Amino acid sequence: MLRRTSLAALVSLVAAAMMAGPAQAQKKYDSGATDTEIKIGNIMPYSGPASAYGTIGRAQAAYFNKINAEGGINGRKINFITYDDGYSPPKAVEQARKLVESDEVLLVFQPLGTPSNSAIQKYMNAKKVPQLFVATGATKWGDPQNFPWTMGWQPNYQSEGRIYAAYIKKNYPNGKIAAIWQNDDAGRDQMKGLRDGLGDKAGMIIADKSYEVGDPTLDSQIVALKDSGADIFMTWAAPKGAAQAIRKVAELGWKPVYFLGNVSTSVATVLKPAGLENSKGIISTAYIKDPTDPTWKDDPGIKAWAAFMDKYYPEGDKTNNNNVYGYATAQTMVQVLKQCGDNLTRENVMKQAASLKDFASDVLLPGIKINTSPNDFFPIEQMQLMRFNGESWELFGEIISGEVGH
Repeated sequence: MLRRTSLAALVSLVAAAMMAGPAQAQKKYDSGATDTEIKIGNIMPYSGPASAYGTIGRAQAAYFNKINAEGGINGRKINFITYDDGYSPPKAVEQARKLVESDEVLLVFQPLGTPSNSAIQKYMNAKKVPQLFVATGATKWGDPQNFPWTMGWQPNYQSEGRIYAAYIKKNYPNGKIAAIWQNDDAGRDQMKGLRDGLGDKAGMIIADKSYEVGDPTLDSQIVALKDSGADIFMTWAAPKGAAQAIRKVAELGWKPVYFLGNVSTSVATVLKPAGLENSKGIISTAYIKDPTDPTWKDDPGIKAWAAFMDKYYPEGDKTNNNNVYGYATAQTMVQVLKQCGDNLTRENVMKQAASLKDFASDVLLPGIKINTSPNDFFPIEQMQLMRFNGESWELFGEIISGEVGH
């Protein structure tokens, strides 16, 4: 009798365990996720005044193709749907609606540009769809209290401005600064970081001019800034405007200490069109390895990236650091999706994005790590200064944190 009872108990235990198995490993999905697929949306300026950035979207698509070829993420393939907004906010809104309502993506990853992201931020948060790792350094992407569905990725512009200010105060304490900036939240953030960083020395900024990203030329602003008598020049501009500014400064025979915002440091799309000789001596900041810098020629991370480019994006330019950026952002996205496991809800995507601990893409500068928390939506907050030598960028100094209060 005893044996029969224990056998019955055993059978019921096995049955209970079998029933509990699937329940415990229950998969959770929102729109855009299934057993076989994860749909990711993206918005890029493949056309228009900021089209130089379009290669970022192509590099990301190539990286996701690589992941799919290697078996996907937890057995699921990434379906990357990327649309052109021409760097136009109304078009960005249209594309965001299409991705969320027609394509039914799980999330929108790396939409590019401050104006476009500003235009879609309220919509994405109202719909509770992640607007994740946006491709802009405006400070407002790190506001989890008011916009819990929006997160930045790169160092924010105010941090960058503070880093330049610290360098200028130390090395050029009697300098006179002139600046040109893009007339949007990005430009205002960059100037705020510079002013805040200079503190009681903010009077060193003796002239500044704004420009619109669609302006055909920056010539009149550059002439006026040269005439101010400044000996330090700060350019916060998208690639096309940055190249025009460098060329005009050289044409005028003006020789200021030249600082260039790091969104426009590509040798391929900015410095070559501006003239490598004209670009010599320019100072900027970096947080990813530059493929033109001989320092990294034997670096395992850059070697892996170059092999990836050869196989998955052979038409991409290996002197363009935007292609390194696209690779690093896609690696970060893959890490988040791996952490999600079988819980592919939008809420869990944001939860995992907000719990990255010392994640390092192999193309980030040594010592720079990605860390986030529910109260810290600024994944990267460290940078290093670099100077262009006429052929490539050379890093100098220490890794600097330009942390802005969260």
